[in-house]
Amino acid sequence: MTTLVETEEHKALRAAVSALGNRYGRDYMAKVIADGRHPDELWSEAAKLGYLGVNLPEEYGGGGGGIAELSIVLEELGAAGCPLLMLVVSPAICGTVIARFGTEAQKRAWLPGLADGTRTMAFGITEPDAGSNSHRITTTARRDPDSGDWLLTGRKVYISGVDIADATLIVGRTEDARTGRLKPCLFIVPRDADGFLRRPIDMELHGAEKQFELTLDDVRLPADALVGDEDAGLLQLFAGLNPERVMTAAFAIGMGRYALSRAVRYARERTVWNAPIGSHQAIAHPLAQAHIDLELARLMTQKAAHLYDAGDDAGAGEAANMAKYAAGEACVKAVDQSVHTLGGNGLTREYGLASLITASRVARIAPVSREMILNYVSHQTLGLPKSY
Repeated sequence: MTTLVETEEHKALRAAVSALGNRYGRDYMAKVIADGRHPDELWSEAAKLGYLGVNLPEEYGGGGGGIAELSIVLEELGAAGCPLLMLVVSPAICGTVIARFGTEAQKRAWLPGLADGTRTMAFGITEPDAGSNSHRITTTARRDPDSGDWLLTGRKVYISGVDIADATLIVGRTEDARTGRLKPCLFIVPRDADGFLRRPIDMELHGAEKQFELTLDDVRLPADALVGDEDAGLLQLFAGLNPERVMTAAFAIGMGRYALSRAVRYARERTVWNAPIGSHQAIAHPLAQAHIDLELARLMTQKAAHLYDAGDDAGAGEAANMAKYAAGEACVKAVDQSVHTLGGNGLTREYGLASLITASRVARIAPVSREMILNYVSHQTLGLPKSY
């Protein structure tokens, strides 16, 4: 049974991760981004404390928890101003998929490293011409009849952290021998594989994790590069996508909390006409509304994480989409109101909020747009005619 009140263990985890995040904070992350590097120090310390692999099985070096625990880690780091985006990709998506569907050899090769931070994986699904329609993925995998190797060909875009990842979990499509239709499959592609090329995408949004376009030109992989059953298709794919949505929600909630905390502090201290500006309802009420929206989004995120960790993939799919939608909207509104509360100061580098105006949009756009979530809910939940 789930509960609306967090367990003592979860409260303790929040407090411990918050303490870690506050030792680094927004200034550290801003310097990392300015230097064009990855936050290795924070990543390594989080790994040593067991936070990176908290969701992975204990027998492979993880904490034995689930997405519920990992989402707490990401949210609290975000609330401290130093979120780790690769938490969404490496342990949440890739680690979960390998833990659920990988062979014993794959688990032993990857999970201990993902848990202790010494290895990372990127995740490649988005394509230039597929967008939100994962059924139109054109990256194909075919067997070499002589060797049994896989040959992958295709393109991917907006793939995070490929430059630092040891491998990328690529979503390709294989042909069903019975029907001739293409079906999704997952492949582990090492960073240095022949024919596996990457090109950085020049983003207006500056983050510690860079975005890349990938080209796969007959990338040859051994037979055991396939993760899971070749016939499982969407089941395995959504085993990674549902945690991605939950973690994106946690990322957004953390960012919204960080922005809100800065605005509340400012509203308490900034005095005009002999009174703190926070004493005026025009300032106080929108901040209170932002807090309420973030708390409601967190409740849905906790529900989605619980359902996923309990093995209810169908229920988790609906809840994870709703959580991601609610958190994205709450984050954008919280950031906007926080910047507005500070007025001109909200646009200065000193206060560190202006850059969040762009960053907060990510939660509305990726990994699935709010419009596609509304399509999902209207069709799958409400039973309305499909519009796409």
